[in-house]
Amino acid sequence: MKVFLILILLILVTAPESRAADPRAAWQIEWDKTIQAANKEGKIVAAIPNSADTRKNIGEAFAKRFPGIELELSNARGPSNASKIAAEHAAGVRYFDLLISGTSTPFNLLNAGILDPIESLFILPEVKDPKQWFGGHIWLDIVKRHVYGFQAFRSDNFWYNSANFNPEEVRSLDDLLQSKWKGKIGYLDPRSGGGGSATWAFLLKIKGEEWLRKFAAQDFVLSRDQRQLADMLAKGKVPFTIGLSYYTFAPFLKAGLPIKPLPDLKEGSYTSCGSGALTVVKNSPHPNATKVFINWLLSREGQEVYSKAMGQATRRLDVDTKPLAELGSRASKDFQTIEESNRLENYSEETVNKYWARSKKIAEDVFK
Repeated sequence: MKVFLILILLILVTAPESRAADPRAAWQIEWDKTIQAANKEGKIVAAIPNSADTRKNIGEAFAKRFPGIELELSNARGPSNASKIAAEHAAGVRYFDLLISGTSTPFNLLNAGILDPIESLFILPEVKDPKQWFGGHIWLDIVKRHVYGFQAFRSDNFWYNSANFNPEEVRSLDDLLQSKWKGKIGYLDPRSGGGGSATWAFLLKIKGEEWLRKFAAQDFVLSRDQRQLADMLAKGKVPFTIGLSYYTFAPFLKAGLPIKPLPDLKEGSYTSCGSGALTVVKNSPHPNATKVFINWLLSREGQEVYSKAMGQATRRLDVDTKPLAELGSRASKDFQTIEESNRLENYSEETVNKYWARSKKIAEDVFK
């Protein structure tokens, strides 16, 4: 009887505490506290790709969702943003919070010790759950902590003029070595970055150095001016080009000129991360606002906004990316297996270290 009375007393004493316990899930409590802290910080500074549409669309969508946090966006080419971050960091300045860029840009910052790990910043279940993503969580850096890749797609980089070129004549990369194409291939200079260098590195990975040097002997029409190469293709001065993407050709396509992407070659094309490499600057000045922005960016809503604005396909499985195929961006999740996408990836630190630097040296050697 005495024991029974003690138990009743304990229930009465603890009941109010139990009733007062926060019914929210642990992640929701953390999320709400993070938003409150971010509102006190009041700001976040993000370096993003040089896209006016992306700047506008992200800025408007984020402001609508989180009105208490000012989002300052620095839209410029990845290397330019990274150089600013590195210079400020060396001077002891902490202004930028994060960087969204292309494939190879973050690794210089990583090697300089300027980046913080990312995964611990994931709060929302839809962001943390690897089942929401094609291929699960993909990290571009070797230690899989600092550079998160939220996109995976195939971009059309081989284009032809249908008025003077039959695509059936080139169904394999080996077909490009035929003498009839000597002096007729327009190529975005692989020494200057962008699609030209990315494709050049992929060719080294797939075909090897001996093949690449034979290919270089085809006496390309080299240019670092994307518009110039596109204009040459549109006017039939070259039958096809390598290294240019849909956006360079968009004005010509809208004008009804006979420009088309080359159908898939036997060897396939590389899987790109595009401008989908996310990194956080070490000791960022607005850590809570950074958490909020990252979770929003990687949410379904954020990925819909970013993917549409950039014209590049997200890895999120709940975002419809099929319409992007019309813009030359075919989402890996829509037409490839994970194994095939990984085999053809052209964005990891391992691939960049093994092929990008080496291919650039080859290009500097053969194109003088």
